[in-house]
Amino acid sequence: MSRAFLLELGTEDLPARYVVSLAEALARGVTEGLARRKVDFRAHRVLATPRRIAVIVEDLAERQPDQTVERLGPALAAAYKDGQPTPAALGFARSCGVDFAALGQKDGKLHYAKAEPGKPTPALIADIFEETLKQMDELVPKRMRWGSSDETFVRPVQWICCLYGTDVVPLQRFGLASGRLTYGHRFHAPGAIELSTPADYEPRLKHAHVWADVASRKAEIRRQILAEAANAGGHARITEDLLDEVTALVEWPVAITGRFEARFLELPPEVIVATVETNQRYFTVFEDPAQTRLTNAFITVSNIESRDVAQVIAGNERVVRPRLTDALFFWQQDLKLPLAAYGEKLASITFQKDLGTSGAKVARVAALAGTIAADLKADRDAAVRAASLCKNDLVTKMVYEFPELQGLMGGYYAEKSGEAPAVALAIREHYLPTQQGTPIPSSREGQIVALADKLDTLAGIFAIGQKPTASKDPYALRRAALGVLRICLEAELPLDLPALLQYALQQQPAGKRDAATLAELVEFVQERLRAYLVGQSFDGRPVTVEMFESVRALGVTQPLDFLRRLRAVHAFVANAAAPNLAAANKRVRNILKQAGEVGDTIDAARFEHAAENALFAGLDDVHARNATTADYAQQLVNLASLREPIDAFFEGVMVNTEDPAVRANRLALLQRFDTACRSVADLSQLPG
Repeated sequence: MSRAFLLELGTEDLPARYVVSLAEALARGVTEGLARRKVDFRAHRVLATPRRIAVIVEDLAERQPDQTVERLGPALAAAYKDGQPTPAALGFARSCGVDFAALGQKDGKLHYAKAEPGKPTPALIADIFEETLKQMDELVPKRMRWGSSDETFVRPVQWICCLYGTDVVPLQRFGLASGRLTYGHRFHAPGAIELSTPADYEPRLKHAHVWADVASRKAEIRRQILAEAANAGGHARITEDLLDEVTALVEWPVAITGRFEARFLELPPEVIVATVETNQRYFTVFEDPAQTRLTNAFITVSNIESRDVAQVIAGNERVVRPRLTDALFFWQQDLKLPLAAYGEKLASITFQKDLGTSGAKVARVAALAGTIAADLKADRDAAVRAASLCKNDLVTKMVYEFPELQGLMGGYYAEKSGEAPAVALAIREHYLPTQQGTPIPSSREGQIVALADKLDTLAGIFAIGQKPTASKDPYALRRAALGVLRICLEAELPLDLPALLQYALQQQPAGKRDAATLAELVEFVQERLRAYLVGQSFDGRPVTVEMFESVRALGVTQPLDFLRRLRAVHAFVANAAAPNLAAANKRVRNILKQAGEVGDTIDAARFEHAAENALFAGLDDVHARNATTADYAQQLVNLASLREPIDAFFEGVMVNTEDPAVRANRLALLQRFDTACRSVADLSQLPG
């Protein structure tokens, strides 16, 4: 027999960021606790609103199966002395509550086993509940106490509802006893709701204006927002993060549309989005699906069906108006000076106490941008100009109020100041990519400035000895390194990273700028490249550690060249010849290592076997064909033709022959084979 189970914690309004995670933790604790006790159930559902978290378990068995309790005691060597049980053995028997004669043996130890009948499921719930609450405490760093109790939770708990079928499961916590009561919407239906079974939970709450299921509530909010935007003649901007947050803020969603004065559309759309979405958690509306032309409409999701919607709309508009008024003032004040004029103030802002001011950092970034532009044969003047202005918006009123708009505002101010479009775009984009999944800068100048900025930060922080630890990365250096790599790879920039890092390191005003620091920097970036590439799927097959290490072993310094070689190796591994060549290369490497110093001169006149001639001719053929192509994949395909000659060589030729001249000649031949096997990657690193 089985029945449905419901556990609900009713609370004061939970922080939005914890609503879903706490509900999932509750469900996880309950289901894992049941599984540990071998109690069967079919499925479970997670439910959550700002005022409750709950789990419903379907078809939960009425009792756990009979259990076999097992204990292992002392090792047999310690359990007997002169054929008699030792005190340790007798003590183990007493702890099990049996005579020594009742014990058995297992895995070289004394063993006790006893069958116990399974407990009824309701009798297990209290312990599972306590275990779950402890796990949930770990999820929330700051918890509350209320009343005279020392018990804590993220917010005060108001009720506990716990049902197994039609029966209440007795629980005691937070000064409360569990029951069959839940509560509806705070305003629409604040009274208690008595539940007969868990199946009543969702429909009774829905009737009381509480939409308990998170996924369907989120879908309903999205539907209402899109409908409101269509009625306003536009297209809503809906980000998943904001939608998730709003979903966690309401129990009964009602979308309504408000408007702000059209004069605020003078502001860049990002400013309005930051004001309306970030600060107020409203949704903006654009004229077009591409979201290039903002309208003065916004959509808010209320937690109540008001009888006077106009009053609710007016209240929302009153909140938005002063914030946009401030933003418009900042915009107009900032535009009174050209962007270049703000550069002087950077000398008063500390970038890092050991690395000087933001003004000094900008000078370093501009110099590095010039070097990168020269390497890429790009517009050096535009790149240097963008780099010299890229941080000026940090001292504007707008960015002081909206720090998340740094860079974006610099691009707008540069455009308004008459700077070249390429310069304005580079300033706007130079913080990209900001995180995993965000795009890299679209323009070459933006890519150059972004690289220079990130490389300078990496070099400076490493120079002063504040590199990231396993748990801390206060300067986001891992993100900076990954950003550098993504720009090089996705924009296909043939840049030598160690050379650029060395240049950046030498520019730093303090700290260690020696070869050891550079080596640490290069290793750090290489590890980010490894984390980024290993596990990626090329043509449906993942990149393995062995593939990555085969390229890394060559000391490739250009990320773009590294990726091209890695793709070639990835394709080559599927070749039937790859395992044999890898195995042969490992064997050759061991022979050469044991031989010590090997010459590079090969005298074909000293060949004594046809296999030597065949391998020599094969190596010449591969060398000639590879000299005509820069395609690494084709070079490895050409190399695959050496499979048969090297196999035949090892079958018919004794390398360590007694004649020293013949032996040296054969070692030189193997040396050439090893060199060929390391032309694209080190094949000895591959499985074989």
